[in-house]
Amino acid sequence: MRELLRIGGGAGFWGDSPEGPAQLVRSGGIDVLLLDYLAEITLSIMARMKARRPEAGYATDFVDLVMAPLAREIAARGIKVVTNAGGVNPEACRDALQRVLDEAGVSLKIALVRGDDLSGETERLRALGVREMFTGAALPERLASVNAYLGAFPIARALAAGADVVITGRCVDSALALGPLIEAFGWGERDYDRLAAGSLAGHLIECSTQATGGIFTDWRTVEGWDRMGYPIAECRADGGFELTKPAGTGGLVAPATVAEQLVYEIGDPAAYLLPDVACDFSAVRLEQAGPDRVRVSGARGRPPTGRYKVSATWPDGYRAAVTMMIGGREAAAKARRVAEAILARVRRQFAEAGFGDFAETLVEVLGAESTYGPNARVRAPREVVLKLAVRHPRKEALQLFAREIYPAASAMAQGLTGFAGGRPEPQPVIRLFSFLIDRAEVPAEVLLEGRTIAVEAGLDAAGAPPAEPAASPAPAPSLQGPWRSLPLIAIAHGRSGDKGDLANIGVIARRPEFLPAVRRSVTPEVVAAWLGHLLQGPVERFDWPGIDGVNLVLHRALGGGGVASLRHDPQGKALAQMLLDLPVEVPAAWLEAGGPLAGWRDEEAGEGPA
Repeated sequence: MRELLRIGGGAGFWGDSPEGPAQLVRSGGIDVLLLDYLAEITLSIMARMKARRPEAGYATDFVDLVMAPLAREIAARGIKVVTNAGGVNPEACRDALQRVLDEAGVSLKIALVRGDDLSGETERLRALGVREMFTGAALPERLASVNAYLGAFPIARALAAGADVVITGRCVDSALALGPLIEAFGWGERDYDRLAAGSLAGHLIECSTQATGGIFTDWRTVEGWDRMGYPIAECRADGGFELTKPAGTGGLVAPATVAEQLVYEIGDPAAYLLPDVACDFSAVRLEQAGPDRVRVSGARGRPPTGRYKVSATWPDGYRAAVTMMIGGREAAAKARRVAEAILARVRRQFAEAGFGDFAETLVEVLGAESTYGPNARVRAPREVVLKLAVRHPRKEALQLFAREIYPAASAMAQGLTGFAGGRPEPQPVIRLFSFLIDRAEVPAEVLLEGRTIAVEAGLDAAGAPPAEPAASPAPAPSLQGPWRSLPLIAIAHGRSGDKGDLANIGVIARRPEFLPAVRRSVTPEVVAAWLGHLLQGPVERFDWPGIDGVNLVLHRALGGGGVASLRHDPQGKALAQMLLDLPVEVPAAWLEAGGPLAGWRDEEAGEGPA
């Protein structure tokens, strides 16, 4: 049994740069190349592609941009490849890859993991009475895709059977790393702490450069954006691991950059539920272990729930959006009046045609900070971009809307220009429907060299012990006034993520002694008020003592999320940045000579956090 497994995260989404896999294969010294291509809405897009062309429905980048140029080197170096590039058509992905390998004269054994695609079983699911896990709604009549999030053991089974390349459909992202770790180290289904640690390694590297300094709050401290290093998890049999990147590449691997990826798309850090293990990340510690090297420890695991999460998508009419630039004095006011006039003009024509009103409209004036709502600071911009987005049940109604955009150029505001992309083409609105199902209802199997290998459903977790109650945080040290008001970014950094219409914002204190001030100021009530113009649901807060932070979960925060949202930021990518402007009170003594914030000035005044 080996002592160390090096796993490289070479892709975080469909469209990620092919430089990542090439960098890891050629200079990363890796044993496994992990490639994650799927997001919750990506599968619905792939399903539409497959409906038009039976040979489509997978991540073509994997075959054309990764394996075609790298297959010989991957084979020569003995690197295993694990990817969810199969999408909704793993067989077509395998066949396309096999053609590429044959043309290159490379022999690699390709395995498929199947069982996640439940699109042909909607009536059985309806008979089971499945309900949406957040709203309790019944299963929609029409579905675009239905995919269960499989775990890591089918991937491990494929590797144990001799696969060099494992192609899956939908599985939890972290399983792409956990599967190879299970196979390499012989972990069993009851090795909960190790399974949690392996899942954490996968969570940290599956978004590629987000763990190595990408989209970091303190962006000025990160060098080499043009040659970012992709993450490598060096994992041991006991579950311990260190995160690093190839030498000589850009980026930054430090506790703060890793912490921001740790909080990404997490709810309760003490109950991160996966198919193979219920993870407790609340006590995870991050330590600098060398240049661009962070040691990660403290993950704990409990028995899994015995259920899979299933993400279905369903069509809900059409959407269209247009952007245009408006310049000159009172640009923001002109932009809003243009939007109002276009909508009024189209509504009049809708009435004449019998279409009915829009289902939803959204006007955003970019450059005037309209997305910041009442917290906007820009008052008189002379150059803005108007974004006008609409939704309607009928496609032909939005085709009429598209025709009535350009007349604004000669009938409305002077300074209107820069129509981007011509007339907007109506696009389907795809909404997410998530539910839970017993694992026994979703049998998985591995296909390898003409063989079909059944994979056991796993442990019966019905008798699993309940999760231990989260420990109450230690009483906060008393903070003494007088007080000074600073933006939250002075004492914390953060990262926001999304799951459907739910967003999370992880807020991490820059120093342990700042955590009481973070907890004192960043309450659910304060956050709900600060971001209230974007929220339709409540805010929850979870303490995260291991990283000196808190995690905020914002319900119904993204206007429907994904392609169902009309917002310019449907995935909440800017939410953490908005929150970091929140005024917080800190002891004035912190800003005095010798204090931890001595010399701090707002970055907008020309200087960032000390």
